[in-house]
Amino acid sequence: MKGRIFSGVQPSGSLHIGNYLGMIRNAVALQADYECIYCVVDLHAITVRQEPEELRAQTREVTAAFLASGIDPKTSIIFNQSQVAAHAELAWIFNCVARLGWLNRMTQFKEKAGKHRENASAGLYVYPALMAADIMAYKATHVPVGEDQKQHLEFTRDVALKFNHDFGADFFPIVEPLIFGAATRVMSLRDGTKKMSKSDPSGYSRIDMTDGPDLIAQKIRKAKTDPEPLPGPEALAADGLSLSSEVAVARPEAFNLLSIYASLARKPLSEALRVFGGVQFSDFKRQLTEVAVEHLGPIGTEMQRLMADPGYVDGVLRDGAERADAIAGPILREVQDLVGFLRVK
Repeated sequence: MKGRIFSGVQPSGSLHIGNYLGMIRNAVALQADYECIYCVVDLHAITVRQEPEELRAQTREVTAAFLASGIDPKTSIIFNQSQVAAHAELAWIFNCVARLGWLNRMTQFKEKAGKHRENASAGLYVYPALMAADIMAYKATHVPVGEDQKQHLEFTRDVALKFNHDFGADFFPIVEPLIFGAATRVMSLRDGTKKMSKSDPSGYSRIDMTDGPDLIAQKIRKAKTDPEPLPGPEALAADGLSLSSEVAVARPEAFNLLSIYASLARKPLSEALRVFGGVQFSDFKRQLTEVAVEHLGPIGTEMQRLMADPGYVDGVLRDGAERADAIAGPILREVQDLVGFLRVK
């Protein structure tokens, strides 16, 4: 094994193709080479208001997505975060290690809190400390991240280094990011300049993992385009792998749809440009629909079956929490000893 991976998905809103391409599909592939811990991060979810019944249902939905996509609960650990106390306990210790200046620089808080920052929860502000605790509770060595999560991983590294320094111990590893290729940042089908989001009020802005073939086709047909044919290989940047910045800015929808196709088909973007350069969007969308239905259709069907069997899903989470706690518990106790907590036996 190359190391230990921790990765999590929030149970808020419907999972979509961006979640699948950005994390879940890669998580399936990583099982062959890493010890994998996959978490439904329900503690993170409540940094904004959640309806309790919806939170429970969405926790099961994320678990079903993991299982339907091919994550093996016998090989990997699948659990929900709130069931392993080490996450919350270590997060408090990390709140006391991290500096306010570090938290003030976190751009995601500013984006999520928006103009009403004074009304945001304290949990949303210290979210990065909990994310660091998620990772370090297992001494994970690698974390798959999208570009928008790199800052949080840097925060985790800073916390680990400061803890090691403050307590004179080479205790926490310095975690490394795993950043994957095409379509790690999938954009909205309605606006190619905005990230695809579970919270977008328009269902046509995204392809949900539970969408059936007809709805997938309908959403792709309605996806925003521009009047020009698709760009060809001449649009590539000097590296020959990505679109030039001019094309990416001028034609964000074309770039987004081509990236989704390339990632689903497991082809480099350059090949997609070579095949579809000069093609009208209507013809390209038919090809994109076929690929999307082929990959997501069986997953959506299996997710629906699993969500109809909550007893099985809960059993997977229960077993996963026990296995996760067996790893995190001893690590937390060592942290408590290093900090100086008196453990009364």
